[in-house]
Amino acid sequence: MASIKRIAPCLWFDRQAEQAAKFYVSIFENSKITKISRYGQAGFETHRRPAGSVMTVAFELDGHPFLALNGGPLFKFSEAISLEVTCDTQREIDFFWKKLTAGGDRKAQQCGWLKDKFGLSWQVTPSMLEDLVSGDATAGSERVMTALLKMKKLNIARLQRAFDGKARGS
Repeated sequence: MASIKRIAPCLWFDRQAEQAAKFYVSIFENSKITKISRYGQAGFETHRRPAGSVMTVAFELDGHPFLALNGGPLFKFSEAISLEVTCDTQREIDFFWKKLTAGGDRKAQQCGWLKDKFGLSWQVTPSMLEDLVSGDATAGSERVMTALLKMKKLNIARLQRAFDGKARGS
């Protein structure tokens, strides 16, 4: 029997659940589609989906479970929920930023946040960011926040220079 995780996000799509799941698993290592469920005749008066069309897609991103639901156009994603991708290197940030922004909303990009082509919000952040801004407000953490607020895609070297109080060319 398959292991069931206690908590997993369910992402509501109009009709793009399978397309989105395939897109996401193509970006992240250790990712896969684990099950596709289809609508039957039962409940047609409520869901209005043809029998045989995709209802849900269970998938994993880097081993974390997700469910994508084709629930119709009633609900849309908002910035109130985002998925965070924590990166150790600038190369990782650049990779995930490029992949996740492909076809996405260019206006919705700031401070490491972006919206993908399905309208889902993501944060692509360096793993060291929390260390730079956590704790009591220091001069370094204040400089990091000032620098971060001017960025779209985050730049580790610029954030570290801001924390250290070094000029851009240093």
